[in-house]
Amino acid sequence: MTETKARETKTQDQEESLGTDTLSERAAGLVEQDILSGLWKPETRLGIHALSAHYGIGATPLREGLTRLAAKGLISIVGQRGFRVASVSRADLEDITNVRKLVEAEALRLSMRLGDDAWEAGILAALHRLRRNVQTNPEQMRDGNPEFDILHKAFHKALIAACGSERMLALHDSLYLQAYRYRRAMMRTMREPAWFIHQHQELAELAIARDGETAVSRLCQHLHHTLDIVYDSAEPRTIE
Repeated sequence: MTETKARETKTQDQEESLGTDTLSERAAGLVEQDILSGLWKPETRLGIHALSAHYGIGATPLREGLTRLAAKGLISIVGQRGFRVASVSRADLEDITNVRKLVEAEALRLSMRLGDDAWEAGILAALHRLRRNVQTNPEQMRDGNPEFDILHKAFHKALIAACGSERMLALHDSLYLQAYRYRRAMMRTMREPAWFIHQHQELAELAIARDGETAVSRLCQHLHHTLDIVYDSAEPRTIE
């Protein structure tokens, strides 16, 4: 049996044992990871047959997986069946940032009004885990380490966790993901972990103190930092 035939047989066996839905989820996860890591650059054409061979996943679940990523904003659909990694631009980041401000500002207002002791404890716990990670290994912060990003996202979600709106929380997840490639470019410039920690500690303190519009204003400034650093700094950053 040839190597190609053996690979096709293995892929078919996978699809029969796991099911198309499970494989499409796996395909989406693998491609998403490789887009965020910079393996697949912005505007790279994603050929179904080449990706099928690369990941060992059949064309049908792979195509469904790419369609899922298109819904997340990481992939663009070209024509009837083509896919490309979503492009990056200042205009795109401005759009993401402006929508994040609208969603997260309102979610924070609601959380400060509705949040209880458990909400406050969740913020403090998320801040503690993020601080410990950055202090222990600041290079992870600059390298886009997945563990760091999970903790960073968890902190921002903790701030708005008491908003009472699942749609707002889902929008937060989606927009956070869409901003990842830009944020990764920003984090590579980060040379002062203490400044990063202070930014997040201030957000936590203002939210827990229910310092209304001051907390919202600081959050919006914080979200705008990525745009400032990536596109308005003296040396524009390369987005992978």
